[in-house]
Amino acid sequence: MPVHSFILNGERVSVDVEDDVRLLWVLRDVLGVTGPKYGCGIGVCQACTSHINGKKFNPCSVPISQIRPTDRITTIEGLPATVGKDLHPMQEAWLNIDVAQCGYCQPGQIMAAVALVNEAHAKGRSTVTDAELDELRNVCRCGTYPRIREAIHEGAAAMQVRQNKPRAKPTKRRRKRKKRASQS
Repeated sequence: MPVHSFILNGERVSVDVEDDVRLLWVLRDVLGVTGPKYGCGIGVCQACTSHINGKKFNPCSVPISQIRPTDRITTIEGLPATVGKDLHPMQEAWLNIDVAQCGYCQPGQIMAAVALVNEAHAKGRSTVTDAELDELRNVCRCGTYPRIREAIHEGAAAMQVRQNKPRAKPTKRRRKRKKRASQS
């Protein structure tokens, strides 16, 4: 069997599976990453939404042969590490608003929301519009859409605050180190 390699949640992984195996099954059955859920297998319900190189995608519809060794896959399990915290601001918002009922779709919902907010930030906007939220197609069988929307707005605001957090002024010690380094 061919060996496939990629970066999963910040760590290089290699798997020995056939080329036509869908990435979702590699994540869940081979690597034990259970955050992305199986719902439809064709990218419609989006319960498996994850990120590839910072963009959302559905691993249920991508064969492992399409994943390059340089691809960075992030699942809900690796999302907090992208901000260096125990929870990502969007996850915190989900808890604050008490979004989940059954919780099955929540990892995909959160990953799609983070990708949407990151796209807005990349365009220089601090928040997402209701029209953009209308375009999210992640299915929630419990129908918690009003709370999902509220959590996305709260999470987006928290993500903006963390992005715009002012850097600490250089201390005398840092200035001395920088000066010494430039003189070397």
